[in-house]
Order: sequence, then structure tokens, then C-alpha cells
Amino acid sequence: MAKQLAKSCDVTIVTMDSIEARDTTLYGLNEQPINYHFFKYPSVPQWKKYLCKAYSYLYRRWLPQTRLTSDGYAHSSFPSELRNALAAELALGHYDAVIGVHAPLAVRLATCRKKLPGVRLIGWVHNSYDALFGKKSLYIGPELCKHYEWQLQKLDGTVVLCNDDAQKYHFPVQVIYNPLTLKPGRPADGTSKKFLAVGRFSRLHKGFDLLIEAFNIFAEQNKEWTLDIVGEGVEEPLYRKQIKNYKLEERITIHPFTNNIQSYYSQAQVYVLSSRWEGFGLVLVEAMAHGLPVISSDLPTSKEIMGEFGLYYVNGDVNGMARRMHEATQLNWTEKAKEAIEIAQRFDINTISQQWHRLLFASESSK
Repeated sequence: MAKQLAKSCDVTIVTMDSIEARDTTLYGLNEQPINYHFFKYPSVPQWKKYLCKAYSYLYRRWLPQTRLTSDGYAHSSFPSELRNALAAELALGHYDAVIGVHAPLAVRLATCRKKLPGVRLIGWVHNSYDALFGKKSLYIGPELCKHYEWQLQKLDGTVVLCNDDAQKYHFPVQVIYNPLTLKPGRPADGTSKKFLAVGRFSRLHKGFDLLIEAFNIFAEQNKEWTLDIVGEGVEEPLYRKQIKNYKLEERITIHPFTNNIQSYYSQAQVYVLSSRWEGFGLVLVEAMAHGLPVISSDLPTSKEIMGEFGLYYVNGDVNGMARRMHEATQLNWTEKAKEAIEIAQRFDINTISQQWHRLLFASESSK
């Protein structure tokens, strides 16, 4: 989106990554005149860290949750040294609008509200409501749900990725889908007999452990199809051990992350989304842009993206996933491929960037 907006706006990315980590080639950011500021938070005195942690503990465990105590927690979890440094960095840019990219940073941006007068502040929530605030959340948890909603309301707008999530928030939010950001490669031809899955190997999230288990069930009856998994992360040793235990080394291949993911979509025949949760499954759009039918867990966001096109199974049900794999091998592939490409076209980046432009410059458009 930064690359697209830079065609008509002056765009700066302020990042907490170290300057050594800069790689603008990954998303073709080097193709547009985007500015980069590498920001580092200052240190916080040790005594203040202890004081802030004490209040944060009380808020999460004992204090009544009100707007007042939430404001206290917003300051204890983001001490003034950090808050003032971020506000000063953003003030230097004289920006018309600032987007806090992901929920925790959006909430921190809200604490800078008074220090950035006249700047339009937008929060961009990239994960599903349930993943953030559900009882089994690995990110935030239900005890901070009210806090996040109270703080996000201080911003000029909050963007979520699907209508199902929008209905769960207790204040108005705006739905803007993620766009198809890569240029599709050669359309798949439907003859490879390959399943494909793409994503980070982070804990539980993408459900690749479930996918391997489901493929093992599928492979007991089907001896031809194979599975490619593309990605990297902390759970890779677990997946490799699982594949070895099932003796599927010849049929499941783990590939490292690549800048040319299009080649894998082009060589696949069916895409599988095994995620336990998703804010927005952009890989679904990427797969369909290459003409791939899709098997997916029955996540609300998947159904919102694909409608009746998807082959759904109950989230976490490996037997259901295996059954869908068998069904996928019998599809009228040509018909499905045509429908897939038509759906992917709904997520054109030009259309979605216009929605962002209207949100970022709402005050100007209303004049």
C-alpha cells in the first residue's frame, strides 16, 4: 500500500527495525520514492519500569476497568520516555496522516494524540478480533479487550480487514480489504497434482501441523499427489519431524521463503489454507489470481473472500481437511480456475488504494 500511495502522496515509513535490516526490494518498494526513518526507542529508568509494571499488573488483574484506569494502563505500558520519543519523531515529519500498522502500535499511537494536533491518526488492525481478544489468544487476551477499544476510539479511524470482525467491535470501524499486491505469474495448468501452502512457520497460527496430519490421512488412499509448503520460522523443526515420523519425505517438501512465490502458485494445482485464524488470508487472493481452487478452514474471513467458491472444512478437523483434498482431486479444474481469477480481480490494488486515500484525507474531501 505504501508503494501504491506513493504514486500520489509523499510517503514515509517509520520503522523500529534496525537500519541493517532494510530491504526495499522485497515488495518492490525501491520502485517508488518512499522515505525511510529508522527509529529507536530510548531507554527507560529501571525504577520506572518497576513502577509501570506494578500498575500494569494491577490493571490486568485487580482494578476496575474504566476509561480512566485504561488511560493509566496506556501510560504504564508505554512510559513517557517512549511515548514522547515516538511523538517527537512523528512531529518532525509534519505528516498529514499517520497509520499505526497493527493493533499494539495503533494503541500506542493513540497515546500521542495530544502531541500531534492536526494530524489524522489511523489504526490498522491486521489480525482477527478473536485472535486478538479471544480466550485462547496468543497476542492480547480478553482482559485487555475494553482497553484496546477505548484507546482506539481516540484515533480518527480504525481499519479492520473483514466485515465479520467489524461487527464484533463496540465502536464504528472501517473495513478495507487487503489488496492483491503481487503481479501474478503464469496461470497454473491444473496438471501438476500438487497441493500448495504458503506462510510463516509461527506457533500454531498457520496450522501447518494440521495440514501435514491431514495429508498423511489423504496419502493413505492417494499415492500420486504431493504437498509443497513454502515458508520459514520457529516451527520448522517440528514440521520436519512430523513429516519424517509419517515417512512422507518423498511427498511433502518444505521450501524456504522466496521473493518469487509466483512460481510456486503457477506450478500448483490446489491451494490449502490450514490456518487456525487469519485477519485476512491474502494468500487466498494470490492463489486464486493464479487460477487455483482453494481448500480452507471455515474462517469467517475466508468465507467473506471466497463465498461459495471455497472448499471448506471445520477449523481444526484434519479428517475434514483430508476429505476436501480427495474432493479437490476430482474437481472440474478448468471451470474452477476461471472462477478463481474472477474473484481475485475484486481485490485490485487501485480500487482499494482509493478507499485508503478517502480515509486518510477525509477532512480535505469534505471541504
